[in-house]
Amino acid sequence: MLKRKRKETQTKDVYLEDKRREMKKGAKYKKNEETPQRQVEEEAALYKAVKKLPVIADFTFKKFAKIAAKVPFTQKDWAGMMHLSERTLQRYAKDNKTFEGIYVDKILHIEELIEAGLATFTNAATFYSWLKRDKQVMGYHLNFDSLSSSRGIQATIDQLGRIQHGIYT
Repeated sequence: MLKRKRKETQTKDVYLEDKRREMKKGAKYKKNEETPQRQVEEEAALYKAVKKLPVIADFTFKKFAKIAAKVPFTQKDWAGMMHLSERTLQRYAKDNKTFEGIYVDKILHIEELIEAGLATFTNAATFYSWLKRDKQVMGYHLNFDSLSSSRGIQATIDQLGRIQHGIYT
């Protein structure tokens, strides 16, 4: 009985050794022989920019005033959304200073909100009164104070999109 087991294990070892030799021999390519290349035959997608990105470096108060003129936000409202004092906004207006990048980003995000709001309500006063009301949206409590954070602005833009598509939450 002992002799049988030894013979079986020897046979398996020899078989594996032969396989290993075959694999080594077949793995080498000849120098002149090319390996087959696989390529994707799909056309490349063309992506076009929908909107030109604004230049942040020279965003002056005049550009901000054009955006602010679209809606009846007060200077106090703008100061609260941008985390600036009203006096600082007045200084920007007096000297037509350029805004820092962090404020430009916030202004442009609010401009996106304004455009979505005017597309939804068509009237700036109606849009403003809607923003001032408290709303429960998808587990969030949205009101005008929520516009002081990027997350609140984006949640409001998302809600406007739902209203435009007839999905009331």
